[in-house]
Amino acid sequence: MTQPPEAEVRSDAAPQAPVTAAVLVIGDEILSGRTKDQNIGFIADYLTAIGIDLEEVRVVPDVEARIVAALNALRAGYTYVFTTGGIGPTHDDITADAVAKAFGVAIDIDPRAVGVMRARYPDTELTPARLRMARIPDGADLIANPVSAAPGFRIGNVHVMAGVPKIMQAMMDSIAPTLARGRPMLSHTIEAGMGEGALAEGFGAIARANPDTLLGSYPYFDGTRHTTRLVVRARDAARLATVAAAVEALVADLQGRTTPRA
Repeated sequence: MTQPPEAEVRSDAAPQAPVTAAVLVIGDEILSGRTKDQNIGFIADYLTAIGIDLEEVRVVPDVEARIVAALNALRAGYTYVFTTGGIGPTHDDITADAVAKAFGVAIDIDPRAVGVMRARYPDTELTPARLRMARIPDGADLIANPVSAAPGFRIGNVHVMAGVPKIMQAMMDSIAPTLARGRPMLSHTIEAGMGEGALAEGFGAIARANPDTLLGSYPYFDGTRHTTRLVVRARDAARLATVAAAVEALVADLQGRTTPRA
């Protein structure tokens, strides 16, 4: 699997509308805890690297009505929706049917998908269960699956992918060249060396004074003391540098007047 290419960032580039995304995770096994999701973080990192803002994640059970409702809500609100899970060979793999219902189209075994799978499996192994994975909604394009052949698919702004992490990651590589890209969100991290309480007032003032940037405060225990990691995010490199410098000055000032609490 390749990593998404880094996009060129220019601080003098014209403003560009954000490209947004949501992830819909489908599967009873995620909600029950039997399977620990490994896909959300990967997709978030991948999209951030190519300038797409992941703004929402939902997890729904293997219930058609729940999948349809979530999908219709998300696809109306974001540039792209990425689904994971529910396109395997078993009876509870109902994602493809739910997607077809959400778009109001028919679904059937797709000759293109069968052709892809026949290149990997002899006819004697193309069982009815495996052929379930060749059922594609009308009007959808296939998403290549170089790992196990059975394809995902794209319809409208919805990309339907496998839940198995290795396969999902390969599908993301297949999808990436087709996606519109925005200006990547840049970030700068400052280790404060003190608790949030000492920082909150000044850090909040900087955030209010710079509404075009995103400031986050993340407390953690470093093994010996409670401390805080401050993150500044912006699309413009010059603005990022300016606001990060203000935060660093705040931290330096507080460190000069405050003895950090263990």
